[in-house]
Amino acid sequence: FAPWIATHAPTAISRDRLLPPGAGHPFGTDNVGKDVFSAVVYGARISLVVGLAAGAVSLLLGLIVGALAGYRGGWIDSVLMRAAEFFQIVPRFFLAIVVLALLGGGLEKTILVIGVLGWPATARIIRAQFLALKEREMVEAARAVGFSDWHIMVREILPNAIGPAIVQGALDVSEAILLEAGLSFFGLSNPQAPSWGEMLNRAQPFLRQAWWMSVFPGVAIFTLVLAFNLVADGLNDMLNPELKER
Repeated sequence: FAPWIATHAPTAISRDRLLPPGAGHPFGTDNVGKDVFSAVVYGARISLVVGLAAGAVSLLLGLIVGALAGYRGGWIDSVLMRAAEFFQIVPRFFLAIVVLALLGGGLEKTILVIGVLGWPATARIIRAQFLALKEREMVEAARAVGFSDWHIMVREILPNAIGPAIVQGALDVSEAILLEAGLSFFGLSNPQAPSWGEMLNRAQPFLRQAWWMSVFPGVAIFTLVLAFNLVADGLNDMLNPELKER
């Protein structure tokens, strides 16, 4: 809905530079005359696309790794969990900077890098769920009937284990949005599209002269991250059986 909400083209340059918020420009203009409100509206596209897509990648990888580790156990569990620990020990932001600096920026690469770096938490949650559920009576009954391991993992255990992973997925979306904002701040995201991090970068020399250049994209990042954290809290209340009983 950005074309219907924005009042100007996000990349349109004008002579109205550094105008404070007013009737013609609700969020003011930046140092080259771009409308800040329109840039914030279009920047939401980048944050939402990166956040949701990277969160989906993290959720998918976490489900696969956690399910295999929890169900198979043994050396498979040890190898996968050591890999998860490696990704958790290395700072995600700096590793993402190094990878994107080597591979080059771009929306698809940003999504892939953030998604690949965000799966360990989901994997550990799913692993714990599989460890607890694979000895239940329903799984023993499925084995007795002769169902394959793939059927047992996907049809019997996963539907009962996925609730906490969905909550973690919502948190991963908010983390991906913050990480994308940081990467775009350093010019490593999508240079062709307006993004909130890039807006904050350009606002640095004008913090005292034009406060609106940094305040509005910063508030947008804060609001969107808070929204997905509240979604995660709501999903936890809805999917947690212990909270349902209370």
